[in-house]
Amino acid sequence: MADLIADIDISRGNLIGALVLILDVIAIASVLMGRGSAGHKVLWTLLIILLPVLGMILYYLIGQSPEDAKLMR
Repeated sequence: MADLIADIDISRGNLIGALVLILDVIAIASVLMGRGSAGHKVLWTLLIILLPVLGMILYYLIGQSPEDAKLMR
């Protein structure tokens, strides 16, 4: 029974990790397709890679220009 519970916990962790990876790839694509300068794109891409969850959230909250936000909708 304990082995079954451990397997379920590992599966949840894998699912959350895969979800974060997918969302980070989408965020990086959004950065690279945006209208910012090359430096802006490099900075946000590095931040998303180094801090996957926090970097993605910060980019969508403060890093994305209003024009880019309209393009992604």
